[in-house]
Amino acid sequence: MDNLERQQLALTRYLRDPDHHVPPAEMNTARVNVYRDVLFNNLSQLLSGTFPVLIQIIGDQRWHTLIRGFLRDYRSQTPKFGEIAEAFLDYLATQPAVLSEGQWPAFMLELAHYEWVEMVLQQSNAEPLPPSDKDLLLERPLRVSALAWPLAYTWPVQSLGPDHQPSTAPAHPTLLLVRREADFSVKFSQLSPLAWRLLQRIDELPSLTGLEQLQGLAQEAGEFADASFMDNGLALLQQMHEDGVIGIT
Repeated sequence: MDNLERQQLALTRYLRDPDHHVPPAEMNTARVNVYRDVLFNNLSQLLSGTFPVLIQIIGDQRWHTLIRGFLRDYRSQTPKFGEIAEAFLDYLATQPAVLSEGQWPAFMLELAHYEWVEMVLQQSNAEPLPPSDKDLLLERPLRVSALAWPLAYTWPVQSLGPDHQPSTAPAHPTLLLVRREADFSVKFSQLSPLAWRLLQRIDELPSLTGLEQLQGLAQEAGEFADASFMDNGLALLQQMHEDGVIGIT
């Protein structure tokens, strides 16, 4: 290892973890600390726009602890700024040592994921589904738009905030639909268990027609696929079709 490589390794170790490493001996400490602070602050600012509610709940000091741990312990492989938030989520999900220090909300990972979804959909290059005939919803196979995500959380992520931080998870999961509109705004809506499962079935069983999806849904739910069930199911499909959530294959 030549001298330049030793300096580079010493510098990067210090920038990542200034609490446990020292700057290269040949470099001016004050100047190195400018790089240290710029790196940390830029990363914090880059991520803070994606996770504003999380920061409000845990506060700036604990947020800085997370950023320092992410910088120190995680090795992100992406060169794209827009993908760093996903790397940060992966860091939280791997249960790093920093999360064993102090009290962290049990819902923290789910809240971070919920906030990240909005950014991902806004930046997605996916195209909306092409127009299709709603009168064929029962006769043809269906598909879910790449810009509509059905999500399930243990915690009520959509209502969390500084004034609402439950310590016990509710008995039932929070089922949400997150979708991007034509103007690139992202909408969140709560789903019933049947509506959430219907979207899941369309992804899992893409060859089934709308009618077959509703019949299978009724069987799974222990319901009779009578006229009332089918009418309600068709109305749900039509509403999802109008919102651009589903289309016809």
